[in-house]
Amino acid sequence: MRLTHINLVARDANELASFYISVCKCHYLHDPKELSGEKVSRGNGLPNSKIYSIWLGLPNCPNLFLEIHQHAETHERPVPRVNEPGFGHLAFQTEDLNAAISAVLAAGGAKLGEITTFGSKRNPTCIIYMRDPEGNILELEQPAR
Repeated sequence: MRLTHINLVARDANELASFYISVCKCHYLHDPKELSGEKVSRGNGLPNSKIYSIWLGLPNCPNLFLEIHQHAETHERPVPRVNEPGFGHLAFQTEDLNAAISAVLAAGGAKLGEITTFGSKRNPTCIIYMRDPEGNILELEQPAR
């Protein structure tokens, strides 16, 4: 078994895709499309399912993509917290942590934590937790130079 993609359910798929394209340097794998019909509903267990779907390629990950879905009918939930069970965060490595933080903030994201050094003395890595514009948690990482 291998991981093929990561799915985020969005309130506004186009806006969220723009964020990941701008900040994380993702790219469209193909034009967005609508998924609906009996096969879709049977597969996901939601009757009358209608989904706007965007597939984004992740930088330097040719066999993995980010799938952003916007369902015609959604149910709100609280903004996720770092310590909740289930999906935790997406982690992106960057060469310039401060520039990445600025890009997230400029694109409508928010800080969740502060820059902290992790790793070992031989291989330190600076990290920070942030949120995308819809509240999903991101970890930005910068390895020591």
